[in-house]
This record gives sequence, structure tokens and C-alpha cells, in this order.
Amino acid sequence: LITPERWRQISEIVEPALECEPEQRAALIAQACGTDADLRRQVETYLSADVVAQSSMHDSPAHLLATIPDENLLAAPTVGHRIGVYQVLKEIGRGGMGTVYLAERADAQYQQRVAIKVVKRGTDSDVILRRFLTERQILARLHHPNIARILDGGTTQDGLPYIVMEHIEGQPIDEYCDEHKLNTTRRIELFRAACTAVQFAHQNLIVHRDLKPSNILV
Repeated sequence: LITPERWRQISEIVEPALECEPEQRAALIAQACGTDADLRRQVETYLSADVVAQSSMHDSPAHLLATIPDENLLAAPTVGHRIGVYQVLKEIGRGGMGTVYLAERADAQYQQRVAIKVVKRGTDSDVILRRFLTERQILARLHHPNIARILDGGTTQDGLPYIVMEHIEGQPIDEYCDEHKLNTTRRIELFRAACTAVQFAHQNLIVHRDLKPSNILV
């Protein structure tokens, strides 16, 4: 089992390493890990090109980490708790891999509401770290007007990884169409707009396997 402190050590090395060119990565890892051979092995496992490629091609962001059994999961943050510089306002979504919260910046720097996804972490920490870091890297490179942007990421005080994303105020696409009594032409226009986001993901070799009305907001 990887402890929360160990998780932070690994995450602090893996994240900058993912931004490095391959030829610079070995030097960064060697310097960061020093004589800790076990830490180096864990970091190199998550940075394995084969691991990243398999996760990117076969796991969608919506289904990453869904294999973790509920009885082994750590408690998630609750309303009023701080996650980084944000304070949790309420829960707005829940799935097998974690919980999404509405939160607002709480450091008085500026006002901002965001959506924060906190991933449940259990006994199979290697799987969680590998897949979550891969998801975060995928989202970081998807810059498209119809895809919610990633703003930040990190780990909670309990060692739970999280992603901070822009909060989209909207309705599921089917509810929006029905409520506004859109005709066929307007519905097709919305559908085409959604397709531009899907096409962009496909061009970046990302396949989202959970596309449904509740995942597409207007």
C-alpha cells in the first residue's frame, strides 16, 4: 500500500516528468529519486510509454478508476472542506471512480467557481495513480471551446488526487432541447457542435466511451 506521503512524493516527480522531453526525463528522475530505488521504480512504472498509451487508448476519462472496490475507498471531502485554495460548496456528481464538487476559491485572490473531481483511493494505489495521472494529462492537452478546461490539479491533505476544472452552468442536451421546444434544425445544430468536440478528441487519439446526454451540457 502506498501511503499518502509516498503518493505525494511520486506525484511531485511524475507530473514534471510528463512535461519533459524523453531525453531529459531520466536525469530529472535520477535527481529527484536520489538513492531511493523503490521510489524510482514506482515513478518509472507510471511513466512507462506502454502504460500511458494503453490508458489513453482504452480508458475514457469518465471511466478511469472504476475498478476499485467501494469497501477499500478512503473518505472523500465534505461540504465546507478545503481542497487546495478552494472551499467545497456542494456535491454535484458521483460515480464509481470518484465525486465531483462545486467549489469556490477561498484565498481572497479573486472570485471563481470551479468543479473539482476527487478520486477515491483504496488499496490498489498503483492503478489509481497511473490512471489518474494519465487522465489529468489527457485533459490538459484538450484545448477546445466545447470541452471543459482543466485549471489545476493536486492532492488533498489525505493524499487523494483531484482535478480542478471550469464549472459549466448548463442543462443536459436532451433536457435543454425539450424545455426550449427546439425544432429539428436547432437540435441538429447543437448535435453538430457536440460533434466538433468529439472529433477534436479523436484527432488527439482519445476515445470517450461514455458519451450520453447527461455528459453534454448546453
